[in-house]
This record gives sequence, structure tokens and C-alpha cells, in this order.
Amino acid sequence: MNEHALERLVQAKSEQELAELQVSIQNGGYSAFHQLLEGFKLQIKEMNETQVQNVLEWLQTAERLFPDPGLFSPSWLHIWKELSEMVSIKTQLMEAVPVEERNGEWQVILDNPHTIQEVVCHPSLTFDHAAYLFSYFRPGLEKNEYIRLQKIQNMFIEVGS
Repeated sequence: MNEHALERLVQAKSEQELAELQVSIQNGGYSAFHQLLEGFKLQIKEMNETQVQNVLEWLQTAERLFPDPGLFSPSWLHIWKELSEMVSIKTQLMEAVPVEERNGEWQVILDNPHTIQEVVCHPSLTFDHAAYLFSYFRPGLEKNEYIRLQKIQNMFIEVGS
């Protein structure tokens, strides 16, 4: 019933419909709320400049309906702030990279040169997906870690036999 929770929130035309969604998700518990959050994450991943304001308004509505998301899981205690921050970071990236320069392959790299941990690289991404991952990982950077969003200009691939 809650697979389309965000869609129901977006399409709600009255407080009654929002109240019904609220009850439905509360009754569905963790998994129902998780579906709502997954809908938001997908929306942020696919979001373009014209959709930013709508996404922020939907987040505000969801926060009003579910002011204490920690009741569903302690890991979601600050989820509304986290999702809003992701929207903000992705918006900054969209403002910095003109639409005509977004085509092609992008990658996100995370590293801390002062530790022995491996470098994490997410290759073969569209700009939207790469900007989403950047916005997802950026808030949690630890001391000396860095994150890079970069476009691949030249690439050579060989596959072993």
C-alpha cells in the first residue's frame, strides 16, 4: 500500500488525504516510512533545477506529518535535515555545472590520504547520479577526508581475457 508513499504525498489535494497517508505510514511502521524515504532519495537523484522548490516543499510537508522520524528508526532521527542538506548540495552543484556540460561520464571519489583505507570510486555515472552521491556522502566527511566529483574527459578501457 505504501510503495508510492511519496507519490501520494505529492498528489494529495487536501489535509484529509495527507492525514490518511500519515495514518497509513504510521500503521506500516519502519518499512512504510522507509518507502517514503526511498521515494525522496530517488526524487533528489533525478531532481533538476526546476524541481528544487517542489522537493523542498514536499520535505517540509513530510516533516510536518512525521516530526519525529526517530520513532521509526533511531538512524532517521535527523533524516529531514539530511535530505534537505542533500537538496542544497545538489542544487549548488547544478548551479556550478551548466546543463550543456553535464553529459558524458562522471565519477565520485572519496579518500583520506592520511589513513590506510582504500580509495572509494563510483565510476560510470550520469551527472544527476554523481551529484546525488556527492550530496549523499559530503555531509559525513571526516577529518582529512575529501570527496571529488569529476567528469571523465578521456578514457581507455582494457578487459583481460
